[in-house]
Amino acid sequence: MTEKQKQQVNKEFGMSSWAISNKTTIYVLITLILILGISAFVNMPRENFPEIRETKIYISSIYPGNTAEDVEKLITDPLEDKLKTVSNVVKLTSTSQEDYSMIIVEFDEKITVDQAKQKVKDEIDQKVSGEDWPTFNGAKVEPNVFELSISEEMPILNINISGDYPVDKLKEYGEYLEDEIENLIEIKKVDIRGAEEKEVEIAVDIYKMMAAKVSFQDILNAVNSGNLTMSAGNLIASGQRRTIRILGEIEQPQELQDFVVKSERGNSIYLKDIAVITFKDTDKTTYAREFGAPVVMLDVKKRSGMNMVEAADKIQKIVEETKKNVFPTNLRVTIANDQSSKTIGQVDDLVNNIIFGVILVVLVLMFFLGFKNALFVGFAIPMSMFMSLMILDWFGYTMNTMILFGLIMGLGMLVDNGIVVVENVYRLMDEGMSRIEAAKKGIGEIAFPIIISTLTTVAAFVPLALWPGVMGQFMKYFPITLSAVLGSSLFVAIFFNSVMVSQLMTVEDKNMPMKRIITISSIAGGLGLLIIIFGGAYRALGTIMLFTAIMLWVYRLALRPLANSFQNRVLPRWELFYEGVLRIALKGYRPTAIVVVTTVLLFVAFIGFGGSIKSQRTKVEFFPDNTPNQIVVYIEYPQGTDIEKTNMIMKDLEERVYAVINSPEYVDNGYNFLVESAVSQVGAGSGNPQTDGGSTAEMPHRGKITASMREYKFRRGKDSKELQKKITEALKGIYPGL
Repeated sequence: MTEKQKQQVNKEFGMSSWAISNKTTIYVLITLILILGISAFVNMPRENFPEIRETKIYISSIYPGNTAEDVEKLITDPLEDKLKTVSNVVKLTSTSQEDYSMIIVEFDEKITVDQAKQKVKDEIDQKVSGEDWPTFNGAKVEPNVFELSISEEMPILNINISGDYPVDKLKEYGEYLEDEIENLIEIKKVDIRGAEEKEVEIAVDIYKMMAAKVSFQDILNAVNSGNLTMSAGNLIASGQRRTIRILGEIEQPQELQDFVVKSERGNSIYLKDIAVITFKDTDKTTYAREFGAPVVMLDVKKRSGMNMVEAADKIQKIVEETKKNVFPTNLRVTIANDQSSKTIGQVDDLVNNIIFGVILVVLVLMFFLGFKNALFVGFAIPMSMFMSLMILDWFGYTMNTMILFGLIMGLGMLVDNGIVVVENVYRLMDEGMSRIEAAKKGIGEIAFPIIISTLTTVAAFVPLALWPGVMGQFMKYFPITLSAVLGSSLFVAIFFNSVMVSQLMTVEDKNMPMKRIITISSIAGGLGLLIIIFGGAYRALGTIMLFTAIMLWVYRLALRPLANSFQNRVLPRWELFYEGVLRIALKGYRPTAIVVVTTVLLFVAFIGFGGSIKSQRTKVEFFPDNTPNQIVVYIEYPQGTDIEKTNMIMKDLEERVYAVINSPEYVDNGYNFLVESAVSQVGAGSGNPQTDGGSTAEMPHRGKITASMREYKFRRGKDSKELQKKITEALKGIYPGL
């Protein structure tokens, strides 16, 4: 061995050598990361998608009693003309409907959302202050300027209330639930669909009004001044200061009849003398039905950044307690379109992948390194994950689809560093070095290669974080998560694995004493079983502990002879075969030929792939077309269509859709095992929250049917994508605008 080779073997990596020399500090750090990582996993807010702040500002204006043409002329066009002069504006989009206007102002990335919002508000205020701005009920129409958070506009679940009760009574029950749910800190608001507000109608007799010489303004002033509670100052009595209030707000519509509209020469003209006063529903603006039966529906929307799963659990408890203690027994209250179940499923997938990752790594490596040494690599998987979750929690991120995607993808990469460290130390110990010397020098040999390897892997995903626009904000969570996972795996390999192999690694696969196996398996298995039964969110840790206890016995009784046979017979043959292939490949001109042929094949593959995309043989999609958890049917008629006509058409569509959904293929003894709920909406709330923004328009020309699927384990192998195709075929060509 040359002097240079000796120096390479004898070199150490300072950080890992420090860790080996300070093993107590590392043990404390392992415990700390384990606790903080588990805490982060339990406490991180869960939601479907990360919060994206678009540089879009929305301006909504309500101008009752006007056609779409009038709204466009009086509201939309003047505002658009004013907003065109604002700097950094990229695009203006407007929609004018009956009684309602919506303008979307899109800015470039050089300005923050708050700055953009302030610019728009300044321009709007300047325009509204002009004398030519339209008024309603004696006050100027006030446009609402706001930014839109998609996660706050999409309901996390619906609560449907139905039964043999009038709609007014169902609405009362809905309002009770609304108040209870809106008290939750996670909830932003609850919208009630399928029921209207009551209003007082004052039907004035024009002839009586003219005969009494009363104007509409007189009536308006009388109602406004009479329906008022006001303070009348303070009064000191018996040494105490008391506040006096004059109660004037009406509680019953009949009280309006005795309002004095006008009084001249001692003659009072009452409102009942010139008008008929009734209490009635407002004009119908919304319909809601579940499987065709009328319901009062509550759309529950959470606050941005709050835990969707916790919110759904709390709402479930409120509904159950209310059904038990407040509502009558014959009232039907159901929860539909619960988005938290999808998030729970994704988190469960992550936990299952971690468990199976540990199991597979240990099973494979035990044939090469022995069971005990394979556990060192298996240990790196949960530790790297816990450390990653701790880092992401420090950044303030939620556990959403992109974060989970990054964690699951990183799971397949993080074992590489651990395998390299453990195997290299194992090799040096096999050559005669002591554990500590082999750990220090073994990691010193491969420290920089695994660091560079990790950095190059991370660098491949960095461009995703530099993606501009909204998609960049959405995709950045993936490379950040992957960097956290791979960085954590590198930290675990250099610091934690180095200490563990320096203290516990053995080359000879000796029989563990039976007494020790019984002790370890009893403790690990007993604790693991208790955690599985009572641990709740910590069940994954219990599963790994129970698996370790079982594998101790399986390895001792069955797998150890197989592993020894593999190491002594099969592995040497593979090594000889691999050596022979390398000798042939590296002889003479062959290395150059292999490089040239590989390069040519690479270019041919790129050209062929590009041609396939250009010819449309290979389709390009941003996300794959997965099995849907919801099937939504939208219908839209021209603006100005009466809600009753839209509702009539929607009823026919419901019959056709429900005929497919409730076909015998998906129903067993009256139980639909594929579709959990099917809710139809007409009018307010029937728009698409991803395209309609925070629109509060009534939308009488729109309707939608939302069919929510059950969890996969209940579907009995049926594919919701096939159901979607059948519904599409059943509705094809029936109505325009579908």
